[in-house]
Amino acid sequence: MPERIKPSASDEGFRQELLAVLPHLRAFARGLSGRSDFADDLVQEAAIKAWTARERYQAGTNMRAWTFAILRNHYLSELRRSKRQTDLDEGAAERMLVMEADQEGPLHLDDMEAALQKLAPERREAVLLVGASGFSYEEAAEIAGCPIGTMKSRVARARADLARMLDGDQDIPVPVKARKAG
Repeated sequence: MPERIKPSASDEGFRQELLAVLPHLRAFARGLSGRSDFADDLVQEAAIKAWTARERYQAGTNMRAWTFAILRNHYLSELRRSKRQTDLDEGAAERMLVMEADQEGPLHLDDMEAALQKLAPERREAVLLVGASGFSYEEAAEIAGCPIGTMKSRVARARADLARMLDGDQDIPVPVKARKAG
């Protein structure tokens, strides 16, 4: 019987930090992709890539930001590879839980999920990083590889678009980059 390899203390510490960030990665991946199966694949790949690159991680730095950047880069690679964006899984949206809001009556999470998926990808990413994942604008800008002002603008526009969609105004302007010429 082969002898079991004992992980080093640094490997064990890294493993514990990585395990703690997995639920946050899954939430981010789910928000980006809109599909739980694809989100699970993204998280698995990000965890594998993080583990493989653990020697490059500096203990004491922000594990969440580091792993979110890995997941984001993998997600963008997958989009480029497939040359298409995934649509919202309607079956998954129907199965979403509904929770009662204290002030406004029922808030349907599937409405929010559908609205998030209608946002331009960079706006969706920005609002997920800052609003849902709790990163500062500076951290989110570093993860997304853009200036802080751009991140603030994307979040503000995403929040405004979400408010209009959730209020029933479905006419969300298409970002200039997404408009087709002609």
